Amino acid sequence: MAVLATSSRITRRRHRSIVAARAIFTHVLVLFGAVWMLVPFLWMIGASLEPEDEIFTYPPTLIPRQLDFQHWVLAWSLVPFPRFFLNSGVMSVCITVGQLITAIFAAYAFARLQFPGRDRLFLCFLATLMVPGQVLLIPQFVIIRTFGWLNTYQALIVPGLASAYAVFLLRQFFLGLPRELEDAARIDGCSPLRILWQIIVPLSGPAIITMAIFAFLGSWNAFLWPLIVSTGQDMFTVQLGLTMFRGAYSTQWTYIMAAASFITLPVLLVFFVGQRYFTSGIALTGLKG
Repeated sequence: MAVLATSSRITRRRHRSIVAARAIFTHVLVLFGAVWMLVPFLWMIGASLEPEDEIFTYPPTLIPRQLDFQHWVLAWSLVPFPRFFLNSGVMSVCITVGQLITAIFAAYAFARLQFPGRDRLFLCFLATLMVPGQVLLIPQFVIIRTFGWLNTYQALIVPGLASAYAVFLLRQFFLGLPRELEDAARIDGCSPLRILWQIIVPLSGPAIITMAIFAFLGSWNAFLWPLIVSTGQDMFTVQLGLTMFRGAYSTQWTYIMAAASFITLPVLLVFFVGQRYFTSGIALTGLKG
């Protein structure tokens, strides 16, 4: 018996050692991947702050020996970046709010309401995700031109107010919420709309914020559609402005890196603010389907 007990303890110790070794290896691997992905961003920021004659030194330096913020000031003033930031901000905020409203209502209908053909309609709705966005460019452009919306905020915003992916994301989360809460509210006389806004929406904070982050990042980084519908610099977004800036100052890499750096800052700010909700939303959506 003593031999068996000793053997069992040795086996448990070996198992714990293997588990610990695997955990350490996984953490080291993830840390290496994170550092590897951060290197280009660190170099971009470092190149925007170092003197121009040091940008091509070998080996490259991630931390400049001398900080020079003049590149940021000049890059901001050489082209109308304030106007570009305004256009991107208006477009991103309006599209994010629009997708939140449309996706919440549609997801609640597909997850909770009973009507003929609901599941078939949802499958047809999901089928639109398989259509490449490039296929829709010409029909959308024709519609926008017919309405006379070229080079306007309507052209930048209206086509992005609804998203099938956002509806799918929220529907999966709504399906995981307990129906008992809705039944109790219905007994108390709550209408479906009141149940949605006073019960479903407050409980779905992580999923809604996750969807909002996706919508904002996609809108802020949009390039092709703003390029098609913007015929003047007054409606350029930051991505178009960066492309124009790169074409005009293709040899001034410090200015280009400075412009790319302050264009990235709003995206990083939005992600870091909603990071906690983002990770929990990704983990919770899709539990039921």
